[in-house]
Formats: sequence, C-alpha cells, structure tokens
Amino acid sequence: MRCEVVAVGSELLLGQINDTNSSWIGQELAAVGIDSHYQTKVGDNLDRMVEVIEIALERSDAVICTGGLGPTQDDITREAIAKVMGVELVTDEALVEKIRHMFGSRGRDMPESNLLQARVPAGASAIPVQPGTAPGLAAEFERNGETKLIYAVPGVPWEMQEMMTGFIVPDLMARSGASAVIRSRVLRTWGTQEAALGEQLAEEIERLDAEGSVTIAFLASGMEGLKVRLTAKGTDEAEVEALLDAEDARVREIIGPIVFGVDDENMEAVVLRLCKEQGLTLATAESITGGLIAQRLTAVPGSSAAFRGGVISYATDVKTAVLGAPEGPSVSEEMVEAMALGACATLGADVAVATTGVAGPDAWEGIPPGTVWVATCVDGEVESHMLRFRTDRDRSRQYTTITVLNFLRKRLVARAD
Repeated sequence: MRCEVVAVGSELLLGQINDTNSSWIGQELAAVGIDSHYQTKVGDNLDRMVEVIEIALERSDAVICTGGLGPTQDDITREAIAKVMGVELVTDEALVEKIRHMFGSRGRDMPESNLLQARVPAGASAIPVQPGTAPGLAAEFERNGETKLIYAVPGVPWEMQEMMTGFIVPDLMARSGASAVIRSRVLRTWGTQEAALGEQLAEEIERLDAEGSVTIAFLASGMEGLKVRLTAKGTDEAEVEALLDAEDARVREIIGPIVFGVDDENMEAVVLRLCKEQGLTLATAESITGGLIAQRLTAVPGSSAAFRGGVISYATDVKTAVLGAPEGPSVSEEMVEAMALGACATLGADVAVATTGVAGPDAWEGIPPGTVWVATCVDGEVESHMLRFRTDRDRSRQYTTITVLNFLRKRLVARAD
C-alpha cells in the first residue's frame, strides 16, 4: 500500500504557515508500515489541485489531502476531488443537520456559508470521526482497473489528527493487511558538526545497510543540535524495541557523551532531571542571554522542583551590586565566574550557570562581537569557558544558552558517576 500526502493552501507555499500536517501524517503512516514516498504542497487553485491529485493517484494507491475543507470560497478541496472522480458535488442532509447541531450546542446560529461543508462528491462519504464543523471525506473508486482511495481532512492539526487515528489509519491498515511495525528513536546531540558525526558513524551505517534491520539518518536542527534518528522495522513492538535498544547502545558507544537526550527531551529538561535526581537546586546569572536560559528552564513542566530563579544582570553595576562581582571588565573570565558564584549565594542554589559576552553587532570595551564567557558552579567549584560565535545577535544568544546548559549537564553526569 502506497499512500501520498497532498497539503492544500496557498499560505503553505508563501511560507506564512509551516506544513507540520504532512510530517505528522508521514510519521503515522510509517509507524504502521504503510509506504509514503511523496508529499506535495499546492495552492488554492482548482486546476493545479486536480493536477497534483491526478499525479498522486498515478503513483500511489491512496491520497490524503489535508486542508481546504472550510466554509469559504477558497476552500475547494471537495470540488477538486469531485473533478478527479468525474462526479458532481451533492448535499449530504445528514451532514447539514450534524453541522447545524454543532453550532446550536454552542449557542450559535450556523452561517449559511457552512452549508458548503455538507457538500460531498457523489459516491464519497463523510469520515465518521468529526471533531469540528469541517467533515472529512473518504472516497473509493476505480481508475484504470485499480482501486484508488482519496481521503480529505481539515488543515486544523487537532481535527486532522483525530480523523487520522480514529478512521484513516485503521482503514488503510485493514485494506493493506499491513502487519509490520516501524518505530523510530531520536538521539539528540550537541557539540559536533554533521560531517564529523557522519564520519564517526560511517562504518556502523555501512554495517546496517548490509543487514537492513535498522537505519540511521541525521537531522540538523539548528539551535537544538544534531539529531540521530534510528528507525527499525519488525514483526511486533517487542522485536522493534529490542532492535532500537541494541542500536542505541552501539551508537552511544561510538559517539560518546555528545548524546544528551532522546526523542523530545531537550537540553533544559535533561539538566532539570539531573538536578532533581541529585537533589540539587539551580540558579542562573545572565547578561548576554538576557533571561533566555531561565525562560527555557521554566518552560519545562515541574521545573519549580529544582529551579530557584535567575538574575538578569545586563548592566555592569547590577553584576557588582546584586551578584557581588568585582569591579572590572564586564566580559571576562573573572566576571563570569564571580557571577556564577554570586547566583548560588544570592539565590541559595546548589548549582548555577552564568553568561556574559558581546552579542553585537558592535564591539564592546574593545571586545569583538560574538565573544562570550560562560561558567558553571557545582558544589562551590567554578569552571568557565570562552566561546566565539560568528553568527548574528540572536544566534549567538541562543547558542550560548544551550552550550552553557550542556557544560552543566556534563558536570552533573560526572558528579553522579
């Protein structure tokens, strides 16, 4: 069973909205062993939509269209599917009543434009799962002696996801007889480049290519580092998990401590987890990062169990008055180490991170932009590092944030050993 995804909406082509729906759908199809070799974006133009769906049907057994099912004039996915099938649109009275009831249950009158959403291609049917006012569509028809399937779901992610998991994926699995289980695990790394990582894992990738049970792919994720995706295919969940566990261990043995998390576990979540496991509290002293570290830490649920607070000591006199730092250059090893110690003392924390530097675009105190000092304080012992970034102001601040958290992570890991 080959299934293609077509994302509809001119806003996707203009870059006004990121197409996260296609990625999510691709993951769901892969998880149940359904091949998806192509994903396409197309604007709100009837002729081009018909062309794209026709091409998809030539090379795939099923097509999932996402978007274009709203009540406005540019929502024409229904018309495109009807034209591909060679049928007319007809009004489904049961859908009319269902949509009308949804509005009534919310104490609202249904705008007449919403009647457009009750129009379906003749021979097609509404997807029974309907979390919002936009019905999904499912159509089965013959094309050149082959059975073809078209599904249409709303562009609203949560509505699309409920229709996918509640109807489309089970329907495709039943039709295809898919029994293979495909799962992925993402190892998140920080501190190396993609080329270097590829060289380190080259022999392992060759070995896996020969065996065919697990694959390795690299996903560059900017501020979030490099991701190493392991994908395994097997007959059941237990077999796949065993394959992933074994390959996970081999990759970690090869690339070492640059792996900091798994799947959705980001750097700040790892640092907070390590602090909690060791019964430590954490504080921050930030100059160049201006509160970015504290912001990332407090975005993690349960962060209050370890995070005490932070001082945004942007001005030099704040560094001295609040953190007890000595007079002197504000971007220096002495200053950042004093800031880290001061954060622990001022906020009553066991460990701390501190940052100071020149974000740019201009030099400061004769120091070129992109020059950064970071420090970590653990058990009263301070370690500092000078960094140099040749990026813009925002990237320098973001890279500083994750880099200093990574320095703290490595010290906490070493402390636990």
